[in-house]
Amino acid sequence: MKKNKIFFVVCLLMFVGGLAVGGNYFLKQKENENIYEKVREEKKVLPKQETKEESEETDEASEAVEIPVDFEKLQEINPDIYAWIEIPGTEVNYPIVQSANDRGYYLDHTIEGEEGLPGSIYTENLNTTTFADKNTVVYGHNMRDGSMFGGLKQYVDRKYMEEHKKIYIYTPKHIYTYEVFGAVTYDDRHLLLSYDFNNAEEYQAFLDSLSQVRNMNTYLNKECPVTAEDRILTLSTCTSNERQRFLVEAVLIDEK
Repeated sequence: MKKNKIFFVVCLLMFVGGLAVGGNYFLKQKENENIYEKVREEKKVLPKQETKEESEETDEASEAVEIPVDFEKLQEINPDIYAWIEIPGTEVNYPIVQSANDRGYYLDHTIEGEEGLPGSIYTENLNTTTFADKNTVVYGHNMRDGSMFGGLKQYVDRKYMEEHKKIYIYTPKHIYTYEVFGAVTYDDRHLLLSYDFNNAEEYQAFLDSLSQVRNMNTYLNKECPVTAEDRILTLSTCTSNERQRFLVEAVLIDEK
């Protein structure tokens, strides 16, 4: 009887502990949603009332790129915000951050610098912040509610990829448009430390390795050829297998 009571107490404690952990998770999720709603409002550029002279100057400089993101306001929140990623029709609509001193800092820090999950959408300082690298790797957590990079796994469906193939990266001076060509369940190697993407042979070896993956949760669009001459974007997130990463690969098709 005594053993039964002890067992009951242990089970009760585990149940209460589970509720506490679950409650904390959903509380963090709600706080995170509020943070990103705030930055999405800050992102918006309000229309400016132009004078006649300014309108004429605008016509003359019609080739100037209009950036639909207010980076001045965003950098008041956090000066590490240097870009914005958007995939129309998906949950991906976030600022991108990078720490100059700690490449993994934003794995477990929010864009407001608070420690804890779900971290941020970020790049490591192994990449520049110009998107001029041969491969820019952007990281984000695989959240259960589909936020952050939690929805990327849908790219293994050919129809979904076709309907959501454009990725837009905004920086203070440029707009980069990428086209998704692959969704691959890869191993957990660190891509930027495993391949020298400035070396054409190693870059090609990486591209070849994508097509060599034999996994149901993988799809490559063979009609979108990519070579070592191209610049690509890799969106990387975790999977239920800690020794794997899920990658969405996209090639640069336009730069303004």
